[in-house]
Amino acid sequence: MLAAAGAAAIAPLAFGAPAAASSPGPHAPSGKPGRRPERGHYLIKGAALVSVDPAIGNQAKADIEVCDGRIVQVGPNLKARGARVIDASKMIAMPGFVETHYHMWSALGRNFVSTGFEYFAAKSATVAAYQPDDFYHSVLLGLVECASAGITTVNNWSHNVRGPEYADAELHAHADGLVRARYSYGHRDGQPATQPIDFADIDRVAATWFGKKSPFDGLVHLGVNLRGPGQLPTFLTEMAEVSKRKLPISVHSGQGPTTAVHAADLEKMGFLGPDFLLCHALPFDEADRQAMVRTNAPVSFSVHSELRLGTAGGFHGQLLRMLAAGVTVSLSFDASSLAPINMFESMNVAWNLGIPWVGSDTAELPPVVFRQAIEMATINGAKALGLQAVTGSITPGKRADIVLIRADDLNIAPIGDLESTVVRSATPANIDTVLIDGRIVKRNREMVSHDAGTIVRNAAAAAHAVRTRAGGVLTPASPTPPRF
Repeated sequence: MLAAAGAAAIAPLAFGAPAAASSPGPHAPSGKPGRRPERGHYLIKGAALVSVDPAIGNQAKADIEVCDGRIVQVGPNLKARGARVIDASKMIAMPGFVETHYHMWSALGRNFVSTGFEYFAAKSATVAAYQPDDFYHSVLLGLVECASAGITTVNNWSHNVRGPEYADAELHAHADGLVRARYSYGHRDGQPATQPIDFADIDRVAATWFGKKSPFDGLVHLGVNLRGPGQLPTFLTEMAEVSKRKLPISVHSGQGPTTAVHAADLEKMGFLGPDFLLCHALPFDEADRQAMVRTNAPVSFSVHSELRLGTAGGFHGQLLRMLAAGVTVSLSFDASSLAPINMFESMNVAWNLGIPWVGSDTAELPPVVFRQAIEMATINGAKALGLQAVTGSITPGKRADIVLIRADDLNIAPIGDLESTVVRSATPANIDTVLIDGRIVKRNREMVSHDAGTIVRNAAAAAHAVRTRAGGVLTPASPTPPRF
């Protein structure tokens, strides 16, 4: 519960202007998704703490002061005059999760897949069936679901930008979503491999959405996702344009037994570095891993996707070898039709699979431990997105992206080792409170920043429209959109 601290009067949470920002671009979706909570002054009191900051460590009982979106101090028995107290005596506090690879334009298509009609078939059938409003409702659904699940930062890997109005729709959703993010502008699905992505529109987006009148209040930054060096002339052209603009880069690097994307080759080209994020990387060899270590290039592992689509096999071995080599490994979902939007489960799967196998080339490698699983879901993700000075740990001076987990729930109590509890026992259902940039967006297990019911209804109507346009096996049973 919230109570007054010091001389402050007891007051309800303050809510300011509607979360729906006026779009600086042409897209104007109907309806307001919720209200924008103010950044308050809070004292989180008595939490069991998993800080992911080596200087602070884990603590059985700690307080966290938050003011104007920033973590002010962390420690026992803190005083914070004028702060509203959040009683966290039955909770675990940890940094918000950081996701590094999510195709959010298709978030509402999570259940388009079926037996014999899996991810790639469903994606191919629907890529051209989305309209800009569908993108808006899909991305907003994904963002609010992320926030509810304790994911406070996400890399929206947009690899189906069908025109300026589609980019505007996604960015409008980001303005309304209140989640920290990178918007990685990319190609149109099906775009000829010889045709570079639309840098003229990237410049328009940069000026319109990320200029002086940006609606993001510092929460969202711009990047690109590229198709990689498989079509080398196009890739070199795109890299030259990216270098002029100094934008961070994301590239898929393969789940099959072979790949055209090798970190060692990218290093030789002079492209690999901390701002070059590679995803999957299952076919990488030791030369690739060492190239990533030398250049501090991060990798994104989509654990569920690697298992379902990783025809190269040996996902667990690549994970162990990456970690043993010192590569910055982060976690991600890929798509909602491949993985649940649940970082607890991603950590759990990574931990369970992360063991050396007797008689294999992993036999002498160390297993994944709980601390590493948590780091992959938090500070490593922040490093992968260039945000390690902003988020990823509960550290004074960083922005207040904080998750409070109920420690007295049936599936968690009684707690022992805090890291084990977070990785093995917790689920999104146990999340009581979420702060993003010092704003309380979830409290008492309910979203307070958005009307979740409206978001679900709009997403369901959009999904029905996409299925109707796509036709075939996706044709809805009824011409009337579902009602909730």
